[in-house]
Amino acid sequence: MLGAAALPALAAPSHALTVYGQAPRYPAHFSHFDYVNADAPKGGSLRRSALNLGQFDHILPYIDKGTGVSEVDGWLYAPLAVRSQDEPYTVYGLIARTLERGPEDAWLRVELDPRATFADGRPVRAEDVRFSFEVLTRQGSLTYRTQFADVTQVTVEDAHHVRFDFAPGHGRTLPLDVASLPVLPEHDWQQRDFANGAGFGAPVGSGPYRIGKVDNGRSITFERDAQWWAKDLPVNRGRYNFDQLRVEYFSDTEVARQVLKGGGYDYNREFSATAYTVGYQGAQLDDGRLQRAHLGPGKPQVAQGFLFNLSKPVFQDRRTRQALALLWDFEWSNRQMMRQLYIRQQSVFSNTPLAARALPDAAERQLLEPLRGHVPDEVFERVFVAPVSDGSGLVRPQQLQALALLQSAGWRVEGDHLVDARGEPLRFTFLNGQAGLERMLLPWKRNLAQIGVTLEIRNVDPAQYVNRLMARDYDMVVSGYPVSLSPGADLLNYFGSAAATDPGSNNLMVLRDPAVDRLLQGLVRASSEADMLRHAHALDRVLQWNYYWIPNYYPPGSSTVWWNRFGQPEHPALYDEGLDAWWEVSRTPLTNAQMAERRENRP
Repeated sequence: MLGAAALPALAAPSHALTVYGQAPRYPAHFSHFDYVNADAPKGGSLRRSALNLGQFDHILPYIDKGTGVSEVDGWLYAPLAVRSQDEPYTVYGLIARTLERGPEDAWLRVELDPRATFADGRPVRAEDVRFSFEVLTRQGSLTYRTQFADVTQVTVEDAHHVRFDFAPGHGRTLPLDVASLPVLPEHDWQQRDFANGAGFGAPVGSGPYRIGKVDNGRSITFERDAQWWAKDLPVNRGRYNFDQLRVEYFSDTEVARQVLKGGGYDYNREFSATAYTVGYQGAQLDDGRLQRAHLGPGKPQVAQGFLFNLSKPVFQDRRTRQALALLWDFEWSNRQMMRQLYIRQQSVFSNTPLAARALPDAAERQLLEPLRGHVPDEVFERVFVAPVSDGSGLVRPQQLQALALLQSAGWRVEGDHLVDARGEPLRFTFLNGQAGLERMLLPWKRNLAQIGVTLEIRNVDPAQYVNRLMARDYDMVVSGYPVSLSPGADLLNYFGSAAATDPGSNNLMVLRDPAVDRLLQGLVRASSEADMLRHAHALDRVLQWNYYWIPNYYPPGSSTVWWNRFGQPEHPALYDEGLDAWWEVSRTPLTNAQMAERRENRP
């Protein structure tokens, strides 16, 4: 089955690409995205905390080694085409003036805007696009090699045209993924060590910002390029308004929180429900100088959970995994420690239409029937619901159910422990590299100990944690899977058998399941949105009922705290926090009343 069957035999060059050939939301020659203020003033500054803990040891974010600066992608380097934030997956040309799909979706031709230049004034050439693709796939993160495995050839046709040829049966998102590539100047990378991150030197960019001051590992400042050739394109109008953006790095979330409260920076993504709920209380929050909200409520949330290392003998039996999952008490933890803020994960596609929330229909059953006997029977018969407690902290019914499952899996009681046929105790270690997580694990440890299961918690520093992840040297870890409304080959990196032991992959379950592989291939190659949804639902069921992970929770949007000195669009982005569309209103924080007065007096 060739994924492009629904497309016209030959698509004319277009300003935009959609996954299944449907019309994009914004027509050619549109003015600006609906989620920006096209008249937002330029100037001012914004300082934010980094999304990851610890220091960065190089600038480049495109490799698996160490820690780079994620904001380089988009701020320093612009893509061929930019993704809109009010559609599931549509890209609009930025460096690319037009995008053209070949017959049967066999290739993508990119026409570069002849006005496009790098920050040093040199023109963006088709050779630079080919270089960017080759350096990312050969020396960059494993993600790129997985995502672009079906790109068979990259051909420079002339100075402004480059063509990407695809293997038959490739994933339907591949043309859009290719169009989302950042463009790097080949001439600037001749003497730089891409494979090792190129240190702290400032590369020449293609995007709206240049790199200014770098405080190695601690902070990095980006300065707006007022001469950027693309600043007035429709995809950029109303965006990138700050003259200066600074990213601050912290080794501890509590330190980051206190520095924000002291006015050390402006904007913080908060990942602790307790801290978000009570950690910012005071006069500044009461009068509005400090703001707190869940931004991007429609954004698919990361699928976070406790992941079993399925290569470990102790986790080979599904009944053992199910029993252990029964005793992690989300309801009690949410009430006692997370202020009832979070929503329970039920799916790897939570908060999206891709989640399996009903019994399979006839079309989905056609996908699943060939897998009967290789997937749990519940896949066909029941809708998955994560274990539920009464929230009291007393889980005796769940413990009795767990004991029955464990005994059926061959575990027996010996003294105060459960042991296998060889007398080996049921014991496993949780590898933890995250401050604050231990308090979520201790109640689970207690519940397990009461039925004879030993959970040990091993806290390690960030460097050791990363090394052990890459070596698959753990029994269990916590991790999250980014969720897309139009998933593609990226899922192979998380759940595909070929990625199970690759040090650069994110298959931290070490999952090797032929049924999962088959559904992944069908999802990646789906011929329509309906076909993609059927495969996503089927995949979700197989992952759910195999208990490959213990699903955790997600917030009702991105938990964010910031000082009230910024303007925001009237209709913010649905699928993103929308920070690129903010602008400075005041150099100092304003109360709610003062900000309202500013809005009323705005011309």
